[in-house]
Amino acid sequence: MSAAGTGTRPTLSASRRIAGIGLATASGLAVAVQSRINGELGVRLADGIAAAVVSFGLGLLVLLVLVPASPGGRRGLRALRAALAGGTLRPWQCLGGVCGAFLVATQGLTIGTLGVAVFTVAVVAGQSASGLAVDRAGLGPTGPQPVTTSWLAGAALTVLAVLLAVGDRLGDPGTLALALLPLLAGVGTAWQQAVNGRVRNASGSALAATLVNFVVGTVALLATFAVDVAVRGRPAGGLPPEPWLYVGGPIGIVFIAVAAAIVRFTGVLLLGLATIAGQIVGAVLLDLLLPTEASHPGPATLLGAALTLVAVLIAALGPQRRR
Repeated sequence: MSAAGTGTRPTLSASRRIAGIGLATASGLAVAVQSRINGELGVRLADGIAAAVVSFGLGLLVLLVLVPASPGGRRGLRALRAALAGGTLRPWQCLGGVCGAFLVATQGLTIGTLGVAVFTVAVVAGQSASGLAVDRAGLGPTGPQPVTTSWLAGAALTVLAVLLAVGDRLGDPGTLALALLPLLAGVGTAWQQAVNGRVRNASGSALAATLVNFVVGTVALLATFAVDVAVRGRPAGGLPPEPWLYVGGPIGIVFIAVAAAIVRFTGVLLLGLATIAGQIVGAVLLDLLLPTEASHPGPATLLGAALTLVAVLIAALGPQRRR
């Protein structure tokens, strides 16, 4: 076989991986913005679950208009129905939205107290460890992935970097207990990205996969909110008048669609690390430019953010073992 014949596919694969990393990093920035928005909405409503219902519900309304109006979306829904009927896609693989709903709920429940940066460190720790396990188990659309030295180093360095970035906040036992919620949400995020990627492959449409995610997530949140109201009563706050507090759902559409589309090029762990880099940078910028009572970034935070970007580069560009 000629050198040209052996070189074309790896070059194409590498270029897609790099493009996927760039898109994932940009979507991570969007997630940081979404976290601040949903966190503020939770404070205004005095109920994080209610804020998550509003955010997810608005995203679902947008998709219910967008997907049927798109030829690709309609084809995707038909293909998805055929895949479920034929058994090539399992019903449990359509439940990624439950984890997305939990992540959005934790934004509303914890960011008002933790700040975006501390929230992000907890999500990062869970997502990095879970990404390794999900890739190794082959739950994503790319199948089982070898856990390379560069991936392990990148994941470990990412966790160390975010710990450095917010280390001054982690000595408070109350903060640590509250941070368990986004930690668990981070664990679920890696699994969500993996199964959403399978839904995207089965349907051939990132929009259709995103719609499934939002339908499942909204149903889960409505059930949770019903229990919350029965136990604690209606939210004490009211709907705020500022329009920007209602764009968290549409931002989530972009994040879920991008992740579902590119996970087959990057794998779950690499997608997660690139998203983490965007989240860290976005969280630091938000806490610097739009500080709240829970946010006070310093030199260690900035150093941790820079170290996170180095970790992603190590994982993305390091040598990959042959499968």
